[in-house]
Amino acid sequence: MTSYNCAKCPGYCCSYPLIQLNKRDVERLARHFGLSFDQARTKFTKTDPEAKYAMRRKADPHYGKICQFFDTDKRRCTIYTARPTICREYPGGGCGYYGFLMSERRSQDDPDHVASTWNG
Repeated sequence: MTSYNCAKCPGYCCSYPLIQLNKRDVERLARHFGLSFDQARTKFTKTDPEAKYAMRRKADPHYGKICQFFDTDKRRCTIYTARPTICREYPGGGCGYYGFLMSERRSQDDPDHVASTWNG
């Protein structure tokens, strides 16, 4: 199975409009930061019509908004060990960023441009 090496990605998946969390994710964040569940829910989540818990986001110079735990200078997750389930399971069916890059490279006839970002 081929998997994407996220080390060279600028955080595409972290910029999705909805980063859905579950109760266990909020509990994990609470433990990580030494907070109660209610404190973590208030501090880290927002209301969203599509999800009971949704990650708060912050400004980002590349995508407009991004996960509040994303380091916008280093382009890395700052809570990797406490990251939500949706992040742990990503890319699931495939990485949108990689798909976009490959489509661009095929149209430009430059298949080697992103080849070094793949493991497999």
